[in-house]
Amino acid sequence: MFEGSQWVAKDFGEPAKVIERITRKWSEPREGHVLVKVLAAGAGLPDSLMVKGVYPLVKTPPATPGQEVCGEVVATAANSPFTPGQRVMGITDFVGGSGGFADYAYVLERRCRPVPSTLSDTEASGFLIPFHTASSAFVVRTRLVAGETVVILGAGGSSGAAAVQFAKALGARVIAVAGGTEKLEFCTAQGADHVIDYRSENLTAKILEYSGGAGADVIFDPVGGETATAAVKAIARHGRIALIGFASGGWLQLDPVDMVLRNYSAVGVFAGGFSPAEDAQAYDGMCRMAEQGQLRTPIAQIYSFEDVPALLARIDGGPPAGKLVVEVSRRANAARVADERPVPDRKGEDGAGAIA
Repeated sequence: MFEGSQWVAKDFGEPAKVIERITRKWSEPREGHVLVKVLAAGAGLPDSLMVKGVYPLVKTPPATPGQEVCGEVVATAANSPFTPGQRVMGITDFVGGSGGFADYAYVLERRCRPVPSTLSDTEASGFLIPFHTASSAFVVRTRLVAGETVVILGAGGSSGAAAVQFAKALGARVIAVAGGTEKLEFCTAQGADHVIDYRSENLTAKILEYSGGAGADVIFDPVGGETATAAVKAIARHGRIALIGFASGGWLQLDPVDMVLRNYSAVGVFAGGFSPAEDAQAYDGMCRMAEQGQLRTPIAQIYSFEDVPALLARIDGGPPAGKLVVEVSRRANAARVADERPVPDRKGEDGAGAIA
């Protein structure tokens, strides 16, 4: 039996108001789960949405935010491939009440991997979900081909930044869309070939300009709303839209007649909706790419465990450029040096054959 603290929202509501820290115990993990001592936990918009009660996987309170963690294995079920003391990153059983904003967390065994040697604790804690989303979008759902043009909406956020890196690693031309000078500079640092400020520039015209008039072969859309609508006006013949989310507050509204007349398609992308075999292939590929230095989580800011309410308020106020992380254990302090390294400029890198 292990005892520690966990952040919980016993009722749905504004995250900074309803989240509270409690003391609880964790027993030995059941089959298919690994119990880890959390070193760091990644944070994102879904954590805020589940506390508010508008995240589809968490239908009733309590809500325990923290979908992904880096931690040290402390207990396993029988016949587990993991061993106590091993440093791993994984997706928590947040649906079952064991989110990562806690001293300990149950991690889903099939969505758990040893941490690549190139990643710090904080980088590993925010790696799996953003890059698995990118892998699902480009490798499985839209089948991105080297040389194609990809437009990435919300490219300044954690999922968008992961998509920029992943698309470049696959050999695509990347047009990153974000708001403000700071985020545009951030997107360039991630490897984007072109950047567009949707707040001050004509998005449709700029996509056509940067694609040589051909338009976008693939649109990665975690934003929806007017921004996505403007991007679709510049989609290429036989183009594909990857529907990721609705950060704007509303999903992209598609016109089936327009889709038919201009021969483009849209696919849904949910990284949690694949088979164990598909997950394994994606995770193993992502880890290889990380070991090769092609993928790395860009850290925006590290919060202390005590500052989880402030973190959730920050997410509500608009996502920063990069990934937000909660530092749970003192051991994760050693990762601060790694987190402060400049993000490498990946423009022009040859990513052919990144996923075998």
